[in-house]
Amino acid sequence: MKKRKTDQRKLYTLGLIKDAFLKLVDEESYSKVNIARICREAGITRSTFHVHYSSVTDVLNDVLNDALLLTETNPVPFFAGNGKSLDYLKSNESLVPACQRIGDAGKYQKLLMDPDLSEYIIGRIVVNERDTVLPAVIEKTHLPREDAETLFRYVIHGSFAVNRAHNFVKDEKWPHDVQMLNEFAEAGYERLSRK
Repeated sequence: MKKRKTDQRKLYTLGLIKDAFLKLVDEESYSKVNIARICREAGITRSTFHVHYSSVTDVLNDVLNDALLLTETNPVPFFAGNGKSLDYLKSNESLVPACQRIGDAGKYQKLLMDPDLSEYIIGRIVVNERDTVLPAVIEKTHLPREDAETLFRYVIHGSFAVNRAHNFVKDEKWPHDVQMLNEFAEAGYERLSRK
């Protein structure tokens, strides 16, 4: 029974730290966040912080792990749209990139918009999505793994850029852009599969 209390306390403290981190990133940029500021915001001591994390980067990684878990509920590759309607795209999150699915959780939007973190976050999305998306790209295009990897990276970087242009918000133009990009990608996959 005592172990359960410890686990709940640990989860509570981790939540405080991550929430403080996200609040600070929301107010300023990642580069200005440090351990002292996180501790002040979370109302904890530096030693409590170090029981759970070694650095601000460790907190970032934990927050990104939480965000990426949101994307694992529907791991169908987002390019599977096959010209689906706008309403279908709006209601089927598996057809949109991981970065947009993460962005839909409002608490991560500022993190995704931080220019100091873009490449780092894209790298984490690539690692997270690779095992699901890359085999589907290979199956769809019949390309060798190395070429499929190039396409995969291009699509992830491009979709991140487009979603960033929309501030990771599904505004009025977002469904149109996603549908157009899915159709573009689908045509490219078809063309490559005929080679």
